[in-house]
Amino acid sequence: MSKSFAAWVVDKATDKSDAANGGGVRELTTDDLPPVDGPSVLIEVECSSLNYKDALACQGHPGVVNRFPHVPGIDCAGRVLESDSASFAPDDPVLVTGYDLGAARWGGYSGLVRVPADWPVSIKDRLSPAQAMAYGTAGFTAAQCVMAVQRCVEPGRGDVLVTGATGGVGVYAVAILAKLGYRVVAVTGKPAQADTLRGLGAAEVVGRDVLEGESDAPLLSERWAAAVDTVGGAPLATLVRSIRHRGVVAACGLVAGAELPLTVYPFILRGVTLAGVDSAKCPREPRLEVWRRLSGPWRVDLPQELVDTVTLDELPDAVARILSGRHVGRTLVRPTSEAALR
Repeated sequence: MSKSFAAWVVDKATDKSDAANGGGVRELTTDDLPPVDGPSVLIEVECSSLNYKDALACQGHPGVVNRFPHVPGIDCAGRVLESDSASFAPDDPVLVTGYDLGAARWGGYSGLVRVPADWPVSIKDRLSPAQAMAYGTAGFTAAQCVMAVQRCVEPGRGDVLVTGATGGVGVYAVAILAKLGYRVVAVTGKPAQADTLRGLGAAEVVGRDVLEGESDAPLLSERWAAAVDTVGGAPLATLVRSIRHRGVVAACGLVAGAELPLTVYPFILRGVTLAGVDSAKCPREPRLEVWRRLSGPWRVDLPQELVDTVTLDELPDAVARILSGRHVGRTLVRPTSEAALR
């Protein structure tokens, strides 16, 4: 029997000034869900989350969305309604992050989602849907960044810098690194959040100017043992030139730009590692290991002030905040709508 539900549907591309106004809440049924080639799982979504990529998708950004209509949401968590796979049964709690969810395939800003059967990860007896989405792609990415740091640098070798420290990836990177014994220096343009970052474990909080400078020298003074960079661009280039011998930078973002003005000198003279971290296409076995750590030894429960929750009706304001740089921490998205119920 067909079942109806609310979803945020994007019908056209807009510019940044329009926030999420290229779409709106719509009532859909299971008949509207795009089909899946091969075995699939139908999930009743309890919770999704808001990431920068989601904000772009809400505008129909061509770098994320290539066809309309589209439902954003690169994360979701809930319970299985129907399954073609022996790995999942009805009522099993699961999460999905990455792959093509919310990009090439309709995503989590929807009461129901249908995905290939090899996408979900079981969270039974480990995380609630809300806890899973407090992590979402942001926590999943942060954990991969920490793993990249661990491979090259042990705690005690020096300071580990985290840029964009009040963002979703940043807050988890700070907390997990501190939990593992690293001395964390958090970079933020929001000085009012300094106490919050220290509460997460940052030993020091500095402004963005720590990575600003006019020197175009191929190498700068060695300052950081390692770093997690969420911004890219010129700050990342400065960071790489400032990393100590045999240090590492785990890079996962580009809000400061996609260009990287560097020479090879940091790599061939200091043995610096630039470790790119992707999340969408992470293979299944490493993916399961990341979630094992996040739900176990690396578990971090963010303070209440760093997690807020919005409904689909409130999504445009949340998208505007993240696109304007005013967003802090994590925003959960409940795929419910008062408008759709009226």
